[in-house]
Amino acid sequence: MLLMRQGPLAGRYPAVAVMVTFALIPYLALSAAIEPLVPTITDQLDMSAQAMSLSLGLGNAAYAAGTVLAVQLAQHLPQRRMLLVYAVVLVTGAVLAAGARTGAMFTCGLILLGLATSMLLIAAAPPLTIGFPKQRLRHTAMIMNMCVFGAVALGPFLGGVQSAADEWRPLFWVIAAVALLALLMAVLTFDDAPPADPDAPRDLRAIGLAAAGCVLAFVGASALTTHALTDIEVLGPMLAGLVLIVVLIVYQFRSPRPLLTIRSVLTSSIPVAGVGVALFAAAGSVAATTLTANALMEHLSPLRVGILYLPELGGAIVMAVVFGTVISRRAVHFLPLIGMALLAVGILVFQLALPANQPLVMLGAALTGLALGATVAPALFVVGFSLRSNSLQRVFAVIELLRAVAAFMVAPVLAHFALTVATDRSVGTSYALWIGFALAVAGAVFGVAIYAASGARPSTPDVDRFLDGEEPGWLSPPLLARIRKVPTSALSGQPKSATARLTHPRLDGPVPGASGPICFAYDGSDLADKAITRAAGHFAEDRDAIVVCVWQPADVGFPPTSDLHLDANNAAAVRRAAELTSARGADLAETVGFRARGVAVEAAPTWQGILTAAEEHRAGVIVIAPHRRAGILGHIQGSVAATVAANSSIPVLVMPTADSVEPGERDESSDHYPRPQQMAAPI
Repeated sequence: MLLMRQGPLAGRYPAVAVMVTFALIPYLALSAAIEPLVPTITDQLDMSAQAMSLSLGLGNAAYAAGTVLAVQLAQHLPQRRMLLVYAVVLVTGAVLAAGARTGAMFTCGLILLGLATSMLLIAAAPPLTIGFPKQRLRHTAMIMNMCVFGAVALGPFLGGVQSAADEWRPLFWVIAAVALLALLMAVLTFDDAPPADPDAPRDLRAIGLAAAGCVLAFVGASALTTHALTDIEVLGPMLAGLVLIVVLIVYQFRSPRPLLTIRSVLTSSIPVAGVGVALFAAAGSVAATTLTANALMEHLSPLRVGILYLPELGGAIVMAVVFGTVISRRAVHFLPLIGMALLAVGILVFQLALPANQPLVMLGAALTGLALGATVAPALFVVGFSLRSNSLQRVFAVIELLRAVAAFMVAPVLAHFALTVATDRSVGTSYALWIGFALAVAGAVFGVAIYAASGARPSTPDVDRFLDGEEPGWLSPPLLARIRKVPTSALSGQPKSATARLTHPRLDGPVPGASGPICFAYDGSDLADKAITRAAGHFAEDRDAIVVCVWQPADVGFPPTSDLHLDANNAAAVRRAAELTSARGADLAETVGFRARGVAVEAAPTWQGILTAAEEHRAGVIVIAPHRRAGILGHIQGSVAATVAANSSIPVLVMPTADSVEPGERDESSDHYPRPQQMAAPI
């Protein structure tokens, strides 16, 4: 096996932060700078306007689809070595584009730049977020905001400067130099890391759906340069691409071992609100920036327009600082809402600025910069805090995939609309700006409505718990919990808060339940064994049953049932141990009269995995044994059993265990089993 030493700057936060910054800036800045350079590039490379639009579309498609590919590769290949590969691809793409002699060579360069950038984002950004002490989290939030939106805000100025010189290659060579610095820093900060899960399924279907969907959607949108929106050359690929992306989402939602965390994101209120706000902001901001800049260039030079948009960079910087300040506070929930309001106001200011009111353009740019810094990146972290930190790569992938589709597809559609809806481009742009305004307002209303309908309450994230990987940073209630009348104990906004409301049923006769199988929540403990044996006296013989053991990498979720050493960081080993544990529980259930089979479920938190398995198998009742804590902790912290009962739409039978706990079974002052390396709280 090839052994690689650590780089001299491995583990040093400033160096890793610089590497991430250099890795993300090139393509993101270039994507915002290239518009005024298009005439020069097409003339020198003998490209048609349609060919140039296709090149840009394919680069954006590569960026969107690369997020999914990066997550898959992280499961099976050494992650830091792959980061070096991505950095090499970034440099290669930049050099190809800068030195292009043909349109095909230029297009290949853009595709590699887009692909490498998204893969670097997935490979490098989550470790920067969770791989350092919590004191660094605020700096990471600022860096992520500046890398994405600071670079985008700087793009128009860079493009204007280069356009004034009637050149384009110098800017691309600067981009190549920055990419080379990113590669150098990746080498200097190298710290070899194993694959996340070598035994994970190779989900080629998900990668194929993402790639085909993005390519078709962006190819169709790029055809708007020479075709009408209703032409089959445009509408066919766009609709086909969007359908494939929807199929990808449904497929991942239903998959028992998904590549992306679609189910966790779409069934929980705060993630749905965060993703929705990010998509509305990405789509609405296009009208506030690209369309207005294009309209202004009919009256002003690209350099002048770029200078007028510099306040956008200032706004992004200010909001990055604000985001870093509030990321560990309750106020982080409100930042995306404030951003959507700023975006709506900024669009109204741009409306007043048309056709070329320069002071108002600068004010609108400043408001838009503030809005961008307050929406997408904060929404991303709000979603991340709602899930376990070991899902962060997949969370980033989901959001960036959808955000890229929303932003890069809406731009050409609105540009086409602005050009065709009226003979005067300023008038058409004004109409398009109203669409952007509507998107901004809709995003704000959507986020508030999801919180209200689900009973989600803004709370301060528990950063320590999140970074440790034990639990999400806060509890996100089930989606639309209030409308679906989930018990109020599930709406407290804090984890494990329902214990006081949970009571034991009287077990003085058979429990009929529903017709579905019994779902035993099983962690391999003695208490879980006794819950199965005691349940046999309250259900009919030969009743179908599933014995569910919930697991996750790093924070295992159950005590090992064998004496073998368990590497908690090896997902395959943990899954195999969970399968053995559930099989042991199923054997016990068989001996006491049930027709049982074991089910191992990867999920976090544990209660969600239990409910998911029960719903998928159409269980009639859930049987669970609580592990109680003694003293005051037992009253204020609750248990997984309480949270299952609070959130379940299926009857929950909590088996009393107090009269059957034997001395020495476990330490009643603790809610943790002995850990092989790391263990999560058991059921």
